[in-house]
Amino acid sequence: MFGFLKRKKRTPTVYSRPEHCISRKNIDPDALKVLYRLSSLGYTAYLVGGGVRDLLMDRKPKDFDVGTSAKPNEVRKAFRNCFLIGRRFRLAHVRFGDKVIETATFRRTAQTVGEIIEHAAEGPQEDNTFGTPETDAYRRDFTVNGLFYNIEDFSVIDWVGGMKDIKDKIIRSIGDPAIRFQEDPVRMMRAVKFSSRLGFTIERKTLAAMKKYHSCILTAATPRVCEEVFRLFPYGKSAKAFKLMWETGLLGDLLPELSAHIDRSGGAKCSIWKYLSALDNYETMMEEKGLEVSNGLRAAVLMTTMLEADSKDGAGRRIMQTMMSALKMPKATYFTAVLLMESRKRLTARPQRGKARFVHNRDFLDALDYNRIVLRAEKKDESALNEWADLYEEKGNSK
Repeated sequence: MFGFLKRKKRTPTVYSRPEHCISRKNIDPDALKVLYRLSSLGYTAYLVGGGVRDLLMDRKPKDFDVGTSAKPNEVRKAFRNCFLIGRRFRLAHVRFGDKVIETATFRRTAQTVGEIIEHAAEGPQEDNTFGTPETDAYRRDFTVNGLFYNIEDFSVIDWVGGMKDIKDKIIRSIGDPAIRFQEDPVRMMRAVKFSSRLGFTIERKTLAAMKKYHSCILTAATPRVCEEVFRLFPYGKSAKAFKLMWETGLLGDLLPELSAHIDRSGGAKCSIWKYLSALDNYETMMEEKGLEVSNGLRAAVLMTTMLEADSKDGAGRRIMQTMMSALKMPKATYFTAVLLMESRKRLTARPQRGKARFVHNRDFLDALDYNRIVLRAEKKDESALNEWADLYEEKGNSK
């Protein structure tokens, strides 16, 4: 009677070296050391996750993660420079200077419909048990993140159809998206992030589930949600990301006042999109220089459209309070964002010699950049701002 619960025997699609573009010369040499060492000891060891996806797309991965059949203590024995972290499910961090190669034992999640529904009600499960490469692939979030690179024969192993979805530029949930998103609602924000960052379309059933279950995001741990919000900014794609957040209802759940303002201000024609587009151009420029944008600056630009509608003194503080209350973002980020938003009146006026101590403020450069982003979004004159920049060069660097 329970035959419908039995899993059919699956076999992966294996792409040999001539059938894909991954080359070892593009893989971090320390990640290769981990892979080769574990393989030489008789363990299965694969490059896994987003690193494989990015290599297949000819992008430079930010991280190189390893999946292995070796248990955490076995990984620690194999590397002197290994440290185990986590309590419920141990992860091995193999350190090379400041770099960490995260090495995780293959895992499994719930195997039956009953288990899945039970876990879905409890939220994301951190105490998964050890599994196989197959179960590890199926527990991942999206097909494009479920590919493995095998160092032994240089093949790509695909259990979930990720290769085709990369080719077709599609973000597709592994398994039933309705269950997967209730199981861990943060996956919906990750779908937004990958779609905007990679320029991929979210598959129809996956998108429908996001629109139906978006309110489940309110059950997720607030620190995780806050972290994912700020992960929507890098790579110069925040305008696309937040528009998708608004369209799916996620923004209305997390920042209802901002979402309502967008609705009142023309939706797709709201000024928020021009401010975020200007920020994206700035982020791209900074990334090309190897520099990172502060979260305070990002938060200020995100909420500037509401400041535009509220010109009262202290508006910046009131507006940022709504974001801090909703996301519980760090106080340092909050205070920086407030200062930047409230710097607009000061920096739109030309500086008066001898009365421009603001150039010595630690957040002055962020304020300068914030105001430049706003002026460029509004297509306004930057001459007064340029005078502030010149004054900084004279005074700010002469201390």
